[in-house]
Amino acid sequence: MKAFRLILVSLICGVGAPQLSAQEWARKMFDETQHNFGTVARSAKTEHHFRFKNIYVPDIHISGVRASCGCTTPWVTKDTLKTYEEGEIVAHFNTDRFSGQRGATLTVTIDRPYYAEVQLRVDGYIRTDVVVDPGSIEFGSVDQGRPAEKQVQIAYAGRPDWKIVDIKSSNPFLKASVTEAERRGGQVSYRLAVSLAPNAPAGYLQDQLLLVTNDQRGTQVPVTVEGRIVPELMVNPSSLALGRLQPGQQVTKQLVVQGKSPFRIVRVACSHEGFEFKLDARADEPKTVHLVPVTFAAGAEPAKIVEMIRIETDLHGGAITQVEVSAQVVPTAITAADTQR
Repeated sequence: MKAFRLILVSLICGVGAPQLSAQEWARKMFDETQHNFGTVARSAKTEHHFRFKNIYVPDIHISGVRASCGCTTPWVTKDTLKTYEEGEIVAHFNTDRFSGQRGATLTVTIDRPYYAEVQLRVDGYIRTDVVVDPGSIEFGSVDQGRPAEKQVQIAYAGRPDWKIVDIKSSNPFLKASVTEAERRGGQVSYRLAVSLAPNAPAGYLQDQLLLVTNDQRGTQVPVTVEGRIVPELMVNPSSLALGRLQPGQQVTKQLVVQGKSPFRIVRVACSHEGFEFKLDARADEPKTVHLVPVTFAAGAEPAKIVEMIRIETDLHGGAITQVEVSAQVVPTAITAADTQR
């Protein structure tokens, strides 16, 4: 049994157990472990996504995440990850209930395959003199190819000469303008209008505008912009993880392809010879939803597989979508004799 446990730990860590602590193997899954929000406005939607990926063979399960301060509310987007699957720990800064300099340590608890904790850190300063209402630019779902526009109000109380002098954005598909709506003594309000270009790419929009002011204490005020540009074709899941397989093992999973109007699937292809796609006769019928079975046969040698599946249709003259597929072929390292020692 000791030999079995040592082999399993080696599969997780990629090295012998004495060379890598339990906390370290878990931390290696995270791209980063700390984030500073900077200076943010009152009630502004302020979140950071700590991305993590299961880079090991066994499934990873996150049993919970807690914060050391009520100024931050954390949650996990996906608590069980197979090999190469990704998830996020979302840290929501509670700017509507707290002010001033705030920070929190987020403790992520993993209970499978082994117990470990990873600590993440967020910090920021919440202003009380600047208020964003509503807290962010929320486009919601927008059909690709169609423009959209939203507005928020920026209110300030303090200096009588306070102004927004510029707007910075690194996103070429967003255009923003600000109009002074009212000024009275030390109070001023602005209308911030943000438009989304019709040629914006499909997918989730998570960006930020920076309002540049003449206030030297806090020159920039960030405003979150979010939305989802819905493409002509959608595939679920958006990425296909086949997990770990032994040499010669075969697995079949399904992709769901959905369009805004009825369409036919013309061809499904992948450059890797281990993939096979057997479409039924109904694939030739125009439908808004098609099921695409994906069969993968593992080769004789251990390998990490990351490929793209290309799905060609006749929608609007030939709309195409692609899906990333991943798998890991692992050697048969554990024998019956090992488990009995």
